[in-house]
Amino acid sequence: MATKLSRTSSPVEATLSFMSDKWKVLILRDLLTGTKRFGELKKSIGSISQKVLTSNLRAMEEDGLLKREVFAEVPPRVEYTLTNRGRSLEPVIDAMRVWGEAHMAELIIEEEATYKQN
Repeated sequence: MATKLSRTSSPVEATLSFMSDKWKVLILRDLLTGTKRFGELKKSIGSISQKVLTSNLRAMEEDGLLKREVFAEVPPRVEYTLTNRGRSLEPVIDAMRVWGEAHMAELIIEEEATYKQN
C-alpha cells in the first residue's frame, strides 16, 4: 500500500490520504460510472499529462482503490475498474459534487469581481 496511514491522526486525514490531489478525485469520479480505458480517462480529465495520469493510476492501484486489467492484444488494451474500496468513496465524491453545485455560481461571481478589481 502506497498510502501511509500510520502518519495520520484522524479519520478525515486518513480519507484525504487516499484522495490526496485533484487528479485522484477526478479519476474516482470518472470510474464511478464504470470501467474505463487509459485514453478515455485522459480525454475526460483533460489537462492531465500522460505521466501524471499513469503515476496516479499506479498509486491508486497500490492503495487498492482500483484494479488494472491488461488484455493480450495488439495494440495492448488496459482497463481500469474501481474496487469495493474505491467504490466506497462514492459518497465523498457525491458530497463534493453537491457542494460544488450549491456554491459554484457564487464562487464564479466572486472570482470575476476579483478579476475586475485587478
